[in-house]
Amino acid sequence: MLSLRRMQLDDEAPFLEAVARSVALHQPWVSPPATSAAFQDRLSKYDGRWNVSYLALAPSGDLVACINVTEIVRGSFQSAYLGYYVFAPFDGKGLMKQAMKLVISEAFGPLGLHRLEANIQPANERSLGLVRSLGFRREGFSPRYLKVGDAWCDHERYALTAEEWTG
Repeated sequence: MLSLRRMQLDDEAPFLEAVARSVALHQPWVSPPATSAAFQDRLSKYDGRWNVSYLALAPSGDLVACINVTEIVRGSFQSAYLGYYVFAPFDGKGLMKQAMKLVISEAFGPLGLHRLEANIQPANERSLGLVRSLGFRREGFSPRYLKVGDAWCDHERYALTAEEWTG
């Protein structure tokens, strides 16, 4: 069974090691922090108020995945974006789905959110399959929506509300 915790300063070395061994898996879909400076910058922005970064851990303590809840908007919106990536060698084992369930339950529970949105590049079939299997519905297509690496990439928009979440 996976466990979940918020990213912390002590995670730097194992996180950077996990990112380094997962380069082929992540490209061209995501660009996680790959240097100490980038990790420190990320950690400073993920303070729990507007952005929260979770790590999923195997029972052995190995990092399985990183799932970020970002751009949290409070008030009448209660919404955020969801970004995520699994680390090698844990891809293709169903662990990302387990980790996402934990984070979604956290988002709709203790974080008090009403809506989560995931934006996915159309060719990323595994990620599209993951959000669909979790009950996210497709809301649309956004050309040149997000800069990944050095390129502006098209994305499909998927969303899930607390009422739709069956957990």
